[in-house]
Amino acid sequence: MNARLEVDLGAIEANTRSLVDRLAPRGIRVTGVTKASLGSPGVGRAMIAGGAHGLGDSRVENLTRLGAAGIDVPLTLIRSPMTSQVDAVVRHASTSLNTEISVLEALSRAASRLGTTHAVVLMVELGDLREGVVASDLVPLALDVAALPGLTLAGIGTNLACQSGVVPDQTNMCELSRLADEVERAVGARLCVVSGGNSANVGWALDSPDTGRVDDLRLGEAILLGLDPLTRLPIAGLRTDAMALAGELIEVRDKPAQPWGVMGEGAFGAPGPRPGRGLVRQGVLAVGRQDVELEGLRPPSGVTVLGMSSDHLVVDLGDVTAAVGDELRFGVGYGGLLRAMTSPFVDVVELRATGLLARDAGTVEVPGASSSRSRCSTVPGAP
Repeated sequence: MNARLEVDLGAIEANTRSLVDRLAPRGIRVTGVTKASLGSPGVGRAMIAGGAHGLGDSRVENLTRLGAAGIDVPLTLIRSPMTSQVDAVVRHASTSLNTEISVLEALSRAASRLGTTHAVVLMVELGDLREGVVASDLVPLALDVAALPGLTLAGIGTNLACQSGVVPDQTNMCELSRLADEVERAVGARLCVVSGGNSANVGWALDSPDTGRVDDLRLGEAILLGLDPLTRLPIAGLRTDAMALAGELIEVRDKPAQPWGVMGEGAFGAPGPRPGRGLVRQGVLAVGRQDVELEGLRPPSGVTVLGMSSDHLVVDLGDVTAAVGDELRFGVGYGGLLRAMTSPFVDVVELRATGLLARDAGTVEVPGASSSRSRCSTVPGAP
């Protein structure tokens, strides 16, 4: 049996509801981000049941999958479209995040060909140095969008913390609000989206004395793992057990705690030190770096992770009673979740309190059409 990633849809719904209910009084809606689940319709439905007003994903293929499953909510491509995919973007996403005029022009032509309107959110750079136009270029780009047929300017947004670890705070969020006002004055129309960022914004949004114009957050990690990306610590009130990786023990033996012989580099660089002295009850599981990241892997109580190669996870079982053929369940970090979801050697099982839905992590559902309506026009006041 392959390693298995267990997804608790009830926990995902509960985490979404908790965040939606706490952010709503601050004027902020939640876009549930499904990219870490490969656009799973089950995960998407759990987020919607929890109150997310729409879903976002960085891959057109995942948005296509959500639409093919009959999920009829605003779908946002949360990465700038590739020029080669503009037709698919217009067909399967109601909105996309953008920075480049050449891409916007291509989207305009695609929307005109398809006889529809596509909404865009312009991304502005506020210090993290991933995507975004510099502030001085934002208004000219907004005016360009306003003049392009087939497009509507839904709003502006930014992204922090992902690339350089820049923390969302009152200074950069106030700057985003100021820029929203500036764009509105220039184009003469109200923006219906001011998207402050991702899960790293949750702490700021819940603690800020004034969230300004920010009315949307794109939340994935906070919902799926219950963790703050800035600290990797649990967010108060959220469940951290929505994802669990189960692996099977293929060897259990008493072995020396420390290796011996002349030491060089391991398969993935210099190995870290192993704890302990004397003998340990060592277990080897049929899970490796090809399936999940070592970093962020949380072992069950009483078990210590000793190391991982491409196909083997080595642990100290301590006093835990376990034998060959038994399974151990681990919590996963964000990187581990991404890798486990995309590994063909990990089966993904989606569970609810009343039963479970199993799917092969490598399966690609037959694409189908989804709504291409503007988020502004379909959900009043929502992106």
